[in-house]
Amino acid sequence: MKVGIPTEIKPLEGRVGLVPAACAELIRHGHEVLVQAGAGHNSGYRNADYQAAGAQVLADAASVYEAAELIVKVKEPQEADLAHLRAHHRLFCYLHLAANRDLGARLKEVGLTAVAFETVRAGGILPLLAPMSEIAGRLALQVGTYLLHQPHGGRGLLLGGLAGAHRGHVVVLGAGVAGGAAVHTAVALGARVTVFDIDRERMNAMRAVGHNVTALYAYQQAIGETLPSADLLIGAVLLPGRRAPHLVSREMIRCMAPGSVAIDISVDQGGCMETTRPTTYEDPVYVEEGVSHFCVTNMPGAVPRTASQALSASLIPHVLRLASPDWDEDPALMEGVNVRAGAYVNPAVKAELEDQG
Repeated sequence: MKVGIPTEIKPLEGRVGLVPAACAELIRHGHEVLVQAGAGHNSGYRNADYQAAGAQVLADAASVYEAAELIVKVKEPQEADLAHLRAHHRLFCYLHLAANRDLGARLKEVGLTAVAFETVRAGGILPLLAPMSEIAGRLALQVGTYLLHQPHGGRGLLLGGLAGAHRGHVVVLGAGVAGGAAVHTAVALGARVTVFDIDRERMNAMRAVGHNVTALYAYQQAIGETLPSADLLIGAVLLPGRRAPHLVSREMIRCMAPGSVAIDISVDQGGCMETTRPTTYEDPVYVEEGVSHFCVTNMPGAVPRTASQALSASLIPHVLRLASPDWDEDPALMEGVNVRAGAYVNPAVKAELEDQG
């Protein structure tokens, strides 16, 4: 099969669908790989690196989409990408259609098969979402500590504190991969951490991370009682294929101290805070109710080399399967099919989007 890797065009998105070593693996299995010139540049991979791996480097996106059958990219198609997509394509990327009804409708119109990384499920886990969720959880702490600095409008504190000064308080909503990574990073910084979840095993796992972690059931009242003391709030709630529920109201945000920070990793799925609205790295931060909000929809795009390497390692077995004639006998990939032949396929995505009318 001819596998195409276009350049990402979402603002300041530096990742690439597959690194050269992954392309070489596809070629070793008898597939052709077509890479748009410059696709790997921001991840530190030159055109010559792809050519050395055996891939063909084509001049522009139109050439890649025209020649390829399977399109492997990172983020959801942008307007310019949609112009190139055709019914014969298999599209493999992050889609997050629950928060993007218009894109879902466009993909149905095209008539292609769209397989979303975030709903591929194998062994009860989401293997293609997990590495990016881990990166986003770690980045949430890095960004949060920066935004808490006084010159950036923050409260002017070190999260870990030091002798003679209080520790900062980090509140995390969700103890999955992203939330867990945020908790581990916050503990390493020395912050006081409160994490909310509904799963007892996850709560126990978070308590075991460090003595400075409190794990609580995600009652809305309990969240509301905790937020006035929060310096950094991180939303990491995930319902695969569905919009994230609003666990934090505007009134709850209003109760936070001026200069505190809210980071909503769940923004790709609509966000878990009422005050969340999608941003890009071109203009990532806004202030609501005195709280700095960071709601960038492609957080791992800030570390494209690390992210591309991690994503490719998770992707390659699934790309190999998707490129085979009997790919639709693979239950993990079938969980990932969001759109096919003009209809929604994944039950969660179908319920979410058809419920919206």
